[in-house]
Amino acid sequence: GGKKTKTGYSTAADVLEKLSGEYPVVKHILEYRGLTKLKSTYADGLAAYIEDENRIHSTFNQTITATGRISSTEPNLQNIPIRMELGRQIRKVFIPKDGYCFMDADYSQIELRVLASMSGDERLIEAYRSHADIHRTTASQVFHIPFEEVTDLQRRNAKAVNFGIVYGISSFGLSEDLSISRKEAAAYIEQYFETYPQVKQFIDSLVKDAKKNGYAVTLYGRRRPVPELFSSNFMQRSFGERVAMNSPIQGTAADIIKIAMIRVFERLKKEGLKSKLILQVHDELLIETALEEEEQVRMILEEEMVHASSLAVELEIDLHVGINWYEAK
Repeated sequence: GGKKTKTGYSTAADVLEKLSGEYPVVKHILEYRGLTKLKSTYADGLAAYIEDENRIHSTFNQTITATGRISSTEPNLQNIPIRMELGRQIRKVFIPKDGYCFMDADYSQIELRVLASMSGDERLIEAYRSHADIHRTTASQVFHIPFEEVTDLQRRNAKAVNFGIVYGISSFGLSEDLSISRKEAAAYIEQYFETYPQVKQFIDSLVKDAKKNGYAVTLYGRRRPVPELFSSNFMQRSFGERVAMNSPIQGTAADIIKIAMIRVFERLKKEGLKSKLILQVHDELLIETALEEEEQVRMILEEEMVHASSLAVELEIDLHVGINWYEAK
């Protein structure tokens, strides 16, 4: 039986996905919905914002998000699809002007590096310093198997745990993400904290401090009030605890990328380059790069982004160049 709503059986995406194995038509319904969304939101939606000079000018907001991340509106250029191949194709319509290419620099696992540094967890710090595959390392520790024997599925599960911890994930949330039992998910989380005990102490201290102070704070002193911690409603309090865990980590990463943006902008200006910083998508900077300045811009991004913060683990970036945004990602 399906899930009932007031008007009949539910056709919500999560409900349909569970039925797709039994009914082939469901796959087509989901695909059609995906295409409709791509056409209305992105193809038609973005076209409405094209200015006379064939550019789109988004508005970037400093004070909208609670964690300190920059947001983008009218249109939102930070949510151009990346996970679905068909959605990613939309990036092909973003092209640089003649004589230029796009250079995309993306911080590698910045929030996990921030977590390692702020928690001071020796094992996590060592994994980053030795340039190990962090998800494979976690899988090896959590599942008690040699590093080289970790399967792709175990690595994927460990990846979900690694990122889930940053967001204060519950055993229920993890069980839903990985389609495993709640008991199994709880065991994964417990084994993770046994592997990285200082992460557990750090996360507990974040919640304790937020309850004492009434706010969560980033490494750079950005405060986020967390009134939900004092709610009489259990769900609200649980949400408040997740906010207290995640805000200092996500907020610190947001602070670092803003510092990096200023450093990159100032350096491009100081060196008298024609290349310009044109877009920020959370952990990623996009530079419209003059072809003859490619090497210089690459060096600027590597130096300024990596040295934007002196954490216990070095920041790393992934750099890609392309004739459009799709190729550069």
